[in-house]
Amino acid sequence: MSLLAEHVLLRHRDVPHIRDINVYTNHGGYDALRKALSDMRPEEVTDVVKAAGLRGRGGAGFPAGVKWSFIPAGVKPVYIVVNADESEPGTFKDREIIEANPHQMIEGIALCAYAVGAQAAYVYGRGEFKGPFVGLQQALDDAYEKGFLGRNILNSDFSFDIYTHLGAGAYICGEETALLESLEGKLGQPRNRPPFPAQVGLYNKPTVVNNVETLTNVPPIVLHGAQWYRQFGTDKSPGTKIFCLSGHVARPGNYELPLGAPLRHLIEECGGGVPGGRALKAILPAGASAPILPGPGWGTGDILDLSLDYESVQAAGSMLGSASFIVMDETVDMVWAASKMAHFFKHESCGKCSPCREGTYWVEDVYHRLRDGSGRPGDVDLLLNIADQMDGNCFCLLGEFSVCPVRSSIQHFRDEYEALVKG
Repeated sequence: MSLLAEHVLLRHRDVPHIRDINVYTNHGGYDALRKALSDMRPEEVTDVVKAAGLRGRGGAGFPAGVKWSFIPAGVKPVYIVVNADESEPGTFKDREIIEANPHQMIEGIALCAYAVGAQAAYVYGRGEFKGPFVGLQQALDDAYEKGFLGRNILNSDFSFDIYTHLGAGAYICGEETALLESLEGKLGQPRNRPPFPAQVGLYNKPTVVNNVETLTNVPPIVLHGAQWYRQFGTDKSPGTKIFCLSGHVARPGNYELPLGAPLRHLIEECGGGVPGGRALKAILPAGASAPILPGPGWGTGDILDLSLDYESVQAAGSMLGSASFIVMDETVDMVWAASKMAHFFKHESCGKCSPCREGTYWVEDVYHRLRDGSGRPGDVDLLLNIADQMDGNCFCLLGEFSVCPVRSSIQHFRDEYEALVKG
């Protein structure tokens, strides 16, 4: 049973074939853009997004309207970059939007452009999105044909274009400045900040970088207002969120729920619970990039009572991030799981900074030793020592994220590590 009467983002589940532009417009599509261009000044669009409390859905949770307001006045051109480099393990929400409800994302991009005075946007997708981007390009072509993109949109003075670009499948390009480097044809490595993209972004011009899901929230906010949006979620985490659920659950998939919904509802009612009557051992709430949360019996309290909002998950010792929930049952070897995540980060490190380049290498090396049966006394503390040396010393968050599964798995499941050291 859903906590929503109808979907805000995954509208294709309520309206069949909404990816067709005629179906989309017949169900209120592009009405928010009409409203903005005819009745609202650009700053009013930013203000309503601020008032709604929309937070970035790419992982950081930074308020979207505040980010838009950082664009300096009088500096042209302004760009929008849509982050569709969906590379976090267990995350597959943006792909569903692109494939099944693309026009709501396109409308959100156009509204953002009107608000900040942008002339062009680039949708940057990961290399594996070649198929979905064929459909996205068709949706863009249809939007141009109907006058929702291009010159003098809807007979206004507003002109705006959207282009698509595929990367090469590098995880680091999900970091916004590495994405900008890749989009400019350079090696996908993060930039030093400040300056931030709002001041010096794509081609050294002011740039808004937003996630696919973030921008897909904008049309209903502009159309229905901030108070309508705030009926969902909590005071500090308003609105709905798409939760990606995978791992040991009966019904994996994307589920749109109000922020603040209980984790129990997501796993048991939406996901059908852990199969086979097995116990819930651990949860990754944000793919590999956040600390592991232990299940009942492995931690204190019942994790299923957790409220799914940014503040509550942080208070529980982890991060909501992109809300890619990976469920692990009692059969999972946590040292094995942590070693797989360590390998992922070592493989995806861009190598720009030595703490990440060397640290991820040595972390994986120690895990190989433990799992090969040649673990040494002190290896567990060595892993923590490497993590301590990486923490706060890496150029970007990839290195910081890489130590999360190491530390949290040792914190909650140290006995499994010690068993390997003992032989």
